[in-house]
Amino acid sequence: MPRITTPFDAKSTAAEVIAGVDLSGRRAVVTGGTSGIGLETARALAAAGAQVTLPTRDIAAGERASADIRSTTGRDDVRVVTLDLLERSTIDAFVAGWSGPLDILVNNAGVMALPERTTTPEGWETQFATNHLGHAALTLGLHEALAAARGARVVVVSSAAHLMSPVVFDDIHFTSRTYEAWSAYGQSKTAAILFTVAMAAKWAAHGITANALHPGGIMTNLQRHLDDAQLRYVGAMDEQGRRLDLPPGWKTPQQGAATSVLLAASPHVQGVTGRYFEDCNEADVVTGPGDGLRGVAPYALDTADAGRLWDETARLLQR
Repeated sequence: MPRITTPFDAKSTAAEVIAGVDLSGRRAVVTGGTSGIGLETARALAAAGAQVTLPTRDIAAGERASADIRSTTGRDDVRVVTLDLLERSTIDAFVAGWSGPLDILVNNAGVMALPERTTTPEGWETQFATNHLGHAALTLGLHEALAAARGARVVVVSSAAHLMSPVVFDDIHFTSRTYEAWSAYGQSKTAAILFTVAMAAKWAAHGITANALHPGGIMTNLQRHLDDAQLRYVGAMDEQGRRLDLPPGWKTPQQGAATSVLLAASPHVQGVTGRYFEDCNEADVVTGPGDGLRGVAPYALDTADAGRLWDETARLLQR
């Protein structure tokens, strides 16, 4: 299949990507929409006319984000609803409370590089549970609403960190191997891509497209678990120990949201599904060592592993 390209690049902003797009009458859900690139994604979709819902475990933060979006877009219909990706009951309640079609679902929320292994009551490693299983439960629960939209788009925010680890099916939750923060994060982001690949295949007949992406390096709350040495490693702190507002090569939140918004609404990717994007274009498959900062690993697109993950996800989410 030919690589998908668009007129946009790493410097493009969400507003530039969605310019001229009319989303009037469309409905969108953006997880993690209270700050960072999630907030800018929600803002861009609302500015284009979409009615946006922000699921969040912090209702106060959600109301602040909603007020921010309303003040900059003039929209008065930004909804805030309780949802915690680690609390299945809140996911079930959100799904039960949703009525009617859903045109756009952006699975954006996440945690990164938790320094110590923690688990959910089910025994699931927290990064895998948050970044993959919580979103999977939400997406599966909203399937009927997505299908009813007849052309819905699912957007899954992954990361170049998926290059750090495939899904280790024999020990997903680090019960046997030694826990390592970045391996766990990388595995969860590979899972996000694999699930997207499986979803694209399984739901194509329902008019649903699904694509994953790497947003780029952006200074957001996602870095809150990194220590000073790690911040210097990723270029978020200079040699004198001063944190940088925008490290060299990194993006603003508005630029970081551009690829999500492209996949959520742009006519340039109409009908495209099962792909992985970065900098507003489909990423190249990394066949050699690479630089660890760009490209997509073959194991993240492997259809057999995608099917295996889909089945394992369904098993874990069974009641």
